[in-house]
Amino acid sequence: MRKIFAALATVLLLAGCSNGGASKAEESFIAGDGAVTFIKAGNRISAPAITGLTLLGTNYTFEVGKVAVVNVWASWCSPCRAEEPTLSAAARAYPEVEFIGILTRDNPVNAEAFVRKRAIPYPTLIDDSILAGFRKSLPANAIPSTVIIDKSGDVAARISGAVTVASLKEVIEKVLSE
Repeated sequence: MRKIFAALATVLLLAGCSNGGASKAEESFIAGDGAVTFIKAGNRISAPAITGLTLLGTNYTFEVGKVAVVNVWASWCSPCRAEEPTLSAAARAYPEVEFIGILTRDNPVNAEAFVRKRAIPYPTLIDDSILAGFRKSLPANAIPSTVIIDKSGDVAARISGAVTVASLKEVIEKVLSE
């Protein structure tokens, strides 16, 4: 009985000392369910200016006139890592669409390593303040979140949670056909 008590006390002590490897960012993580929200053309609100320094150290500015897919992600986020191949493949399949990442609540060094290792073909900005500009339309309400901007620069749709090939293709083609 004494051995069981000692083992149980040890487990509880170790569990109490550990945060499970979680950071403050991970503790506030909200997972999306992949829900797609689409806004009719007449009801859309302008997207914020998307400009700033990228993870790879270059300046980037999105020019209105193209459809854009804006993905909010973090390198520690499992669904973000899982959806990356879908986003990269879509960026290659739709060269007429501008793909943009926005890093949130992450260490830029870790995120840069992730981008380089995976050879992600689109820029990722490291400015969380861009996200505040989406608050009146379709804010990034989960990590990951993906917002689609139409050719007029208005927010057309959002995928809350990890994108799938089907969900991303459907939204991109719907907005491109407008």
